[in-house]
Amino acid sequence: MKATGSFFLVILVMILPVQGQLKTGFYSSSCPKAEATIRSTVESYFNKDPTIAAGLLRLHFHDCFVQGCDGSVLVTGSSAERNALPNLGLRGFEVIDDAKAQLEALCPGVVSCADILALAARDAVDLSDGPSWSVPTGRRDGRVSLSSQASNLPSPLDSVAAQRQKFAAKGLDDHDLVTLVGAHTIGQTDCAFITYRLYNFTATGNSDPTINQAFLAQLQALCPKDGDGSKRVALDIGSQTNFDVSFFKNVRDGNAVLESDQRLWGDASTRNIIQNYAGSIRGLLGFRFDFEFPKAMIKMSGIEVKTGAQGEIRKVCSKFN
Repeated sequence: MKATGSFFLVILVMILPVQGQLKTGFYSSSCPKAEATIRSTVESYFNKDPTIAAGLLRLHFHDCFVQGCDGSVLVTGSSAERNALPNLGLRGFEVIDDAKAQLEALCPGVVSCADILALAARDAVDLSDGPSWSVPTGRRDGRVSLSSQASNLPSPLDSVAAQRQKFAAKGLDDHDLVTLVGAHTIGQTDCAFITYRLYNFTATGNSDPTINQAFLAQLQALCPKDGDGSKRVALDIGSQTNFDVSFFKNVRDGNAVLESDQRLWGDASTRNIIQNYAGSIRGLLGFRFDFEFPKAMIKMSGIEVKTGAQGEIRKVCSKFN
């Protein structure tokens, strides 16, 4: 009987979501100042440059989609993840490194780089007037970082089907997809990623017909045909540094900057979710997004995490021990 009991226990442990192995306040006794230290570090960089918030959020997202949320995106090296094409524009590494150095001085070898990323992403949203939430912690740092594995990262050129498939592979559904894409409310892109929509979308050299005509003129002024491809463009025009639902209103109105974002309006399932967030009664619906975004973030930040004796706690985030 005992043997069967332990067998069932093994099955149960296998089907429990990995998130269950993380817990809020994981460092409350081993490094009580961990979360406050990360928060003050993020805040000092944010005060100098509020656009760093989106950088930190994206860093965590890109980390979670490759090898799970294990800090693998932070490792340097010619074949490392951060050298993959979709990761070349990532920023915010210095914020994570700074927080890590302070934590190593306070509590050597205790706080993982993966957890610093998850906590910094939460702080970034909170500082941008978005919601705050308790982040389950206890992630360990991975020992693998390969640029060749970064091909499953979502791309601004993706159809809804491709986005859906990439998110589903990580256990995230349509609701999670649209909610997490809402992070673009504070994001930026380069002209290089959108000029094809403005001048060369069809074989005849026309613009993307889903772009609102007045908005098209605005984008063309920001990104001239043979202009500087590295020029930055806000993904939520008119409300770039505020974490709010205006991004969803822009998608609804044909004012999305990225093709992948605008496409979400053309699919019945994702359109329905956008409509719910964009809404017409302002206060109530902002509240709904503020409630749903933390839930989707907690779900995403539990993807394929390493806990317990798996992985390691890096001493320096950019290199394995």
